[in-house]
Amino acid sequence: MSNPRPALQLVVTAQLGRAHVPFLRKNLRWAHALLAPALEDLSLALVNDARMAELHQQFMNIPVPTDVLTFELEHDRRGNVTAGEVVLCVPEARRQANARGIELRLEMLLYALHGMLHLCGFDDRTDRGFRTMHRREDDILTALGFGPVFAAQPPSSSRVQRRRPSGRAGRSRDGAAR
Repeated sequence: MSNPRPALQLVVTAQLGRAHVPFLRKNLRWAHALLAPALEDLSLALVNDARMAELHQQFMNIPVPTDVLTFELEHDRRGNVTAGEVVLCVPEARRQANARGIELRLEMLLYALHGMLHLCGFDDRTDRGFRTMHRREDDILTALGFGPVFAAQPPSSSRVQRRRPSGRAGRSRDGAAR
């Protein structure tokens, strides 16, 4: 008989986007339940462009804001991440949501889920990993009732080329910024 994984301990801090915190909290808990990862503790920080640019410079030596950064904080004996932090740039989410014609809350959820997947071992630095990770994002978002968000395209009159989301930062500082 196996022990069920504990519920996700989730702390959200919001410099911006406070109105979206309940939505993000609820849907990240559901996504965590679908994934059933080793991840037990997650901190989600919603920040502005200036703070994201500072973090991006500090951890990846890139002096501009990006969409999301992920930090591995604790690991179990097998090397699985058990605690991590996801930092989400609300103004970048707003710019992308506007350009793509989708709701801001869905773009923010996409970024938060992207960070969570990095903490669960997904990696989008190769073409295959990129496809796998973003297919998993859209599968989870569909299971949550929103349909695909990453794969969704804006109307043809305003098509915007989708940039790759940022990767991980922190212990290995090896992600690629978008």
